[in-house]
Amino acid sequence: MKVKNLTVSSLFIALGVLGGTSIYIPVGVSKCYPIQHAINVIASIILGPFYSVSIAFCISLIRNFLGTGSLLAFPGSMIGAFFAGILYKKFSKPITALIGEIFGTGILGSLLAVPIANLIMGQSVGATVYIIPFLLSTTGGSIIGYAIIKVLQTKISTVLIK
Repeated sequence: MKVKNLTVSSLFIALGVLGGTSIYIPVGVSKCYPIQHAINVIASIILGPFYSVSIAFCISLIRNFLGTGSLLAFPGSMIGAFFAGILYKKFSKPITALIGEIFGTGILGSLLAVPIANLIMGQSVGATVYIIPFLLSTTGGSIIGYAIIKVLQTKISTVLIK
């Protein structure tokens, strides 16, 4: 089981890095990656909170090494993945992973990005400057991830019925 989870995690990381280099929305100093949020929702449902946070960290780290991401990817992606995973684990409903991702990234992640921007990146930004861009990115990506999960659930149940 552990080998399967690591393999699926590696695939998600590869998709996140590839998707992050080609599909992003530049908003000020931040780069918003809807693919990251879709992966967070899907990984939280399929693998759970530990793996989803680890995947988010690895994607952010690799994107930063490649120069296609920013330091703001860490709080946004990891906190969203954590809340998506925890809420799905508690309620076992895909919609709770979507809500956890949006709240974790859009609200908490955006607020935690401010000290990173101010202290590490040398940007002078206010406390709420990232809320709108983070919410836009995470809402779109989370809906994509949720839709993929719903399609997969429909396909799996159709196969099982036949």
